[in-house]
Parts: sequence; structure tokens; C-alpha cells
Amino acid sequence: MTSSTAAAPPAAPTAVPPIAVVVAGALGRMGAEVVKAVTAAPDCRLVGAIDSTPGKEGADVGLELGLGELEVAVTADFEGCLCQASQAVRSAGPGQGAVLVDFTHPKVVFEHTRGAIAYGVHPVIGTTGLRPEQLADLATFADKASVGGAVIPNFSVGMVLLQQAAAAAARFYDCAELTELHHNRKADAPSGTCIKTAELMEDLGKAFNPAEVEEQETLAGCRGGLRESGLRLHSVRLPGLVAHQEVMFGAAGETYTLRHDTIDRSAYMPGVLLTVRRVRQLPGLVYGLERLL
Repeated sequence: MTSSTAAAPPAAPTAVPPIAVVVAGALGRMGAEVVKAVTAAPDCRLVGAIDSTPGKEGADVGLELGLGELEVAVTADFEGCLCQASQAVRSAGPGQGAVLVDFTHPKVVFEHTRGAIAYGVHPVIGTTGLRPEQLADLATFADKASVGGAVIPNFSVGMVLLQQAAAAAARFYDCAELTELHHNRKADAPSGTCIKTAELMEDLGKAFNPAEVEEQETLAGCRGGLRESGLRLHSVRLPGLVAHQEVMFGAAGETYTLRHDTIDRSAYMPGVLLTVRRVRQLPGLVYGLERLL
């Protein structure tokens, strides 16, 4: 007589917990868009809203942004919020840590990024203004802490395509100037995006804009900021603008212009969510959205 045992039913797949996200600068223009995108994403969960706007401490961030009650209170306590977010996912396992999305101010972005790494929270930094030596310091710190992070000067896929096109065109043109245009509430100039574009063009190791005449500015700064490579960067700040960039190349008998215009901040959200979803698997700190595409 042959006995048989019934096969055990397949184990149900383990549900993947949503990504715990803290937004710094939650009531600002970009931060508000991030809060909306995170709450609408089924694989993300808003667990913290940091903002220093007077009179908003303890307010429900959802009610403040017209999203309905989210049961997430606005707080100005940056470290306290990071600590709470870190503790909330401490038993989730490797690659399941909390994520900080920061759109605050150049004066605090270095401390915010370093603080996130110290608490084991993966930083996604959209705030510009970090100096090269600060980026190097943060990269070293992230490596030692084994915390993945991303510093993204611009989350627009279209801008990444412009930057790649500018780097390709720089092989064929010796003369080029860059102009970036932003709203008049942007604190740093030139923008991190414009600097990143120049850096990609400079990766060729060539010099730009050979002198044809001895220039003399009759108004200081009118020719823009001069980089060691010879590239010149110009900044415009006006109400009504969002974020725009133009790279103009010149040669005998022709000009070649690349331009990207951000019409609405919602254009950045696909790039923000892509970075949030990938940052926890990064081995260290990366710089630029192109590193994730």
C-alpha cells in the first residue's frame, strides 16, 4: 500500500512595506509637491513633515496643503523627526530604511544631509548650494556609514537630456555660454543645475571661449561668472519664472542653442519618486539624476 502526502500550498508572498518618507521643507513650493506625490504613490508612506514656517508647528500637513487630514504633524524639530522615522523602520531589515527628501535652503542642506546619514535615513537632496568639498565630505561619510543617498541638482528627465546633449555638443564647439533663469525666491546663484551642466561639458578637459579681444566690463558682472574652463554662467531672477536653462554654442556662421523650460513643479515628481525608490539600494552617495536613469 502506497501512502502519499498532499503538497503544501505555496507560501503567500511577503508584502513589501511602503517606503517611509520624511519631507523637509514640506510647506514650501517644492516640498508641497513632494508631499502630494508621496501620498499619492501606493508604495510610499509619509511619516514626517519638517518645516520652520512660524505658527505651523503641530498642524496637520495634509490640511495645510489642502489634501485632507494625513495624521502627520508639521514639526521644526529636524533631528527629532529623523530619529522617529529611523526608529519606526528599525526592524524592517537591510534596504528598508526611511528616506528624507529635502527641499529647504542652501544654508542648512549640508547639516541636513549629514544628519540624515548619521541617523541611517537615506537622503534625497533637491536643495542646491553644496560646495564640491562638502559633497566629497558627505560621500566619505555615507561610505563609512554604509548609507545610500542622492544629491540631485535637478529632478527633471528633460534637463538630464539637455545636459547630455550639451556634453556631446561641447566636443564640437569651442565657444559656449550658459544662462539659467529662476523665480526670485531662489537663494543661490548660479543654480546647481547650471553648475552641473558646466561640469559635464568640462569633463572633456578642454578650454572654452578663447580670447579674441581684451574685454573690459563697464558694469561689474555683466559678462557673468567665469569658470576656470572659460565657460561663462549667467543667472536671471524674476517673478513669474519657475526654472529654465539655456546653453548656447557659437561657431563661424552659426549658433546652436539647447533650452529646457519647467512650466510647473510637477515635472520634477517622477524623478523624485524614482530616486526615492532606488536610493535605499545605492552603495553610497551619488550626484546627478543621470546616475539613476
